[in-house]
Amino acid sequence: MKITFSIAAAFFLALCCTGAALAQRQVTPRGPLAEDEKSNISIFKSVSPTVVNITTLETQRNLFSLDVFQVPKGTGSGFIWDDRGHVVTNFHVIQGASAARVTLSDQSEWKATLVGVFPDRDLAVLKITAPREKLKPIAIGSSNDLLVGQRVYAIGNPFGLDQTLTVGIISALNREIQSVTQRTIRGVIQTDAAINPGNSGGPLLDSSGRLIGVNTAIFSPSGASAGIGFAIPVDEVNRIVPRLIRDGKITRPVFGIQAASPQIQAALRLSKGIAIVGVIAGSPADTAGIKPFLRGQKGEIIAGDIIVGMDNRLITTIDEFLDVLERHNAGDTIMVTLLRAGATVEVPVRLGAAE
Repeated sequence: MKITFSIAAAFFLALCCTGAALAQRQVTPRGPLAEDEKSNISIFKSVSPTVVNITTLETQRNLFSLDVFQVPKGTGSGFIWDDRGHVVTNFHVIQGASAARVTLSDQSEWKATLVGVFPDRDLAVLKITAPREKLKPIAIGSSNDLLVGQRVYAIGNPFGLDQTLTVGIISALNREIQSVTQRTIRGVIQTDAAINPGNSGGPLLDSSGRLIGVNTAIFSPSGASAGIGFAIPVDEVNRIVPRLIRDGKITRPVFGIQAASPQIQAALRLSKGIAIVGVIAGSPADTAGIKPFLRGQKGEIIAGDIIVGMDNRLITTIDEFLDVLERHNAGDTIMVTLLRAGATVEVPVRLGAAE
């Protein structure tokens, strides 16, 4: 028996076969999320409203019309410090910019004004005038009790993308990196949580969602995350930011000495401490009786005092000396350990106010 198909029947059969081939697979139930997944999700949902995107602008001039206009310069991250609209970020994020815009997690944009900067610690504070109901300040943690191996989270806007979450551990503590002013930033947190361009200024969090550091740098020849990221410890941030909000800058109290240059230190064959080569008349150091190195009438060197400690901390460089001063205010009295004529002496110095 010969069977023939009409064109319509053949088309119907082909359609049925195609439909069968494109049938979707049945979805397999996922099951409950793992506890660490739930923790990751919870932290991101809780903290992401505190994290902002910062777009910096620079001024350019039209060569033909001479009109001045602003164009985007770069992007970075930051976070809401308080309900008054203060936003913390890295100094290098806003360095050289003529203006900045802050984008909140709800995608609303706000013009930012500069409150204060401290380049020596790569920190800056901006301010926006958003309503308080839009401002969710970040929870503050501590960095003096962190442990290597502790889980950490980084939230930011890498490569200008919307907020992302990366997870890692604390790889090392008490690292040292150089700021844009070549001052040493101490106590830095090292993490393997992915930190890429655009993450700068964003928060590093502990497993409770508290701020423990400000992501500031990556170590990578390519500029992309290579598993070595650095964050300024929150204890340093919490010390500096309130002063920037109050004063707009960090003003060191007056001590009143001139420290020897590295060349003079080498000539004096000093292996430790800071040789004092000048004392300002009437300064706190002068009042405390601190004596500088001098040259006698015959050109001989008359030994003066060498600072070897302050606040029970060894002092070996001028950088360490300045670091101690930054932690004090005018009117504070600090104990200074001096090497004088081969003996160690303790001298109290009451710090003065900068004019």
